[in-house]
Amino acid sequence: MELNVIGAKPLSVSDEVFGGEFKQALVHQVVVAYQAGGRAGTKAQLSRGELSGTTKKFKKQKGGGARHGDYRAPIFVGGGVTFAAKPRSYEQKVNRKAYRVAIRSILAELNRQGRLKVVDGFGVEQPKTKAMVAKLKELEVSGRVLLVSEDADEALYLASRNIPYLHVLDVMALNPVSLVGSDHVVMTVDAVKKIEEWLA
Repeated sequence: MELNVIGAKPLSVSDEVFGGEFKQALVHQVVVAYQAGGRAGTKAQLSRGELSGTTKKFKKQKGGGARHGDYRAPIFVGGGVTFAAKPRSYEQKVNRKAYRVAIRSILAELNRQGRLKVVDGFGVEQPKTKAMVAKLKELEVSGRVLLVSEDADEALYLASRNIPYLHVLDVMALNPVSLVGSDHVVMTVDAVKKIEEWLA
């Protein structure tokens, strides 16, 4: 199949990468796993056995109503937590092959919906926000826009950082959450070739 390149001749690409079916369940699984992997998992609480303080029984067993041992029990204010949270990893295992299939599926769906645009280059030599705004207007993209370059340089980052909802990634940092969360994705020809080489 061919992808239209703005201001240049069409680019021949693999049907497998940019023309496959959309696998919604797999994409959902991969997106959730990616977000889960970013969680800190540093929440920590104390159980009754970890609290400081005496374990002395504070009243007699009988004759005083409810029976209690010590004030560190979860029923009391300042007591331990029943099922105390401990630092842990939220990481979910996703096979490398499944991850690549999900990325291919997202790219194919973006292409089908006309939300994927390919350019020969961004043409931003100076780190000027005005130049980037003009380029986006020329490309007719709006909303949450993702720019993907084969090797994003400093000028591109600096020109983009003051524009709301505009993100710049190089191919190595491409991820399913960024793709799914974008209204439009703009890639350079070199980036498309690099992605195709990675996902083929």
